[in-house]
Amino acid sequence: MTRQLGPEAPRTLRPALLAVLTLLALLALLPALFVLSAPDARAADPDPTVSLSKKEAGKGGDITVKGSGWRPEALLMLLICGQSSPERGVIGGTNSCANAEGRAVTTDKKGAFSKKLPVTEPPKPCPCVVHVATVTGEQALADAVFTVAGHPTAELPRQTGDGKLAVLATTRLDGDSSLLTWFGAPPARRLVFTVGNLGSAPVKDPVFEIGTAHGVYAPQWEERQWRGTVAPGGKARIELPVELSAGAHGDYQVSLRYGDKVLAEQPWGVGRPWGVTLFWILLCLVVPAAVFRIGMAIVDKVRPRPAGAHRLRRPTAPPAATATSTDLANTNATTAVLPWFTPDSAPSENRPRPTTKGQA
Repeated sequence: MTRQLGPEAPRTLRPALLAVLTLLALLALLPALFVLSAPDARAADPDPTVSLSKKEAGKGGDITVKGSGWRPEALLMLLICGQSSPERGVIGGTNSCANAEGRAVTTDKKGAFSKKLPVTEPPKPCPCVVHVATVTGEQALADAVFTVAGHPTAELPRQTGDGKLAVLATTRLDGDSSLLTWFGAPPARRLVFTVGNLGSAPVKDPVFEIGTAHGVYAPQWEERQWRGTVAPGGKARIELPVELSAGAHGDYQVSLRYGDKVLAEQPWGVGRPWGVTLFWILLCLVVPAAVFRIGMAIVDKVRPRPAGAHRLRRPTAPPAATATSTDLANTNATTAVLPWFTPDSAPSENRPRPTTKGQA
């Protein structure tokens, strides 16, 4: 009795096929295994850096500012600021910077940028820096030492201690909307709050930041400086202006920040500018009506006239002539008689017969 080897061949190939499939699966998972086995799967993001093409330049020139390590596709603001240093930052906020000559730049997908910046004198004396900070989103900043040739130089204000401000009372928004706001003007209020100095040093001319957020978006921060001094253990009532963009409406959140600490948050419900809606409704009604009237006038002007219409027209007589013809027609109507009778020959039953002489 002979054995058939044909059907047994596939069974002998199955272990080899399974081994090949297992090897391919291991090769596909090998990169993932290396990533998971690494001690640091993802390196920490580097801090943003700024470099300058020149460390010193005079007014009227320009420098090239380069940066790396920033958030991809982030909007940045470039400023030359006085009374500043990379260690202490910009003392006095952007009031120490040449804001009119600032430049904006957007980083690329790798978080790098390169932008030319005109050299101008800041309002405060040097030491100066080129200040780069994000405009929207998560805040990030970096400073690079720079010298404006010919600009005055002075020492930085001394740090006499730590001044700490805290909000002592509930914040509120004062002010009312005007008629222009109903037609889309920017809504404006005053943020009123009371702060106290909990530190051991006075706080002079503090610079606050006002942030406005709408919905799920991050707040947009703007600097507001208050003129005055808060002594240690003292308190002060502060009012800062808050303004939204034109046509803003809905629920907003106003935040107050001093340094890196958010001191207070205040909700703000802004009504819809119904005057703008009414204007568009009227515009949608008036413009089509005006276009329709103009179109009908044009159609009436250019439409063809029927043949012989000029023959049916009769010349109109002057008013005086018309009046005379009417009077004549009325006079003739009173004396008109039938054409085949005359007043003398018209028969009449009641007419007296003529008498002859000698007859009764």
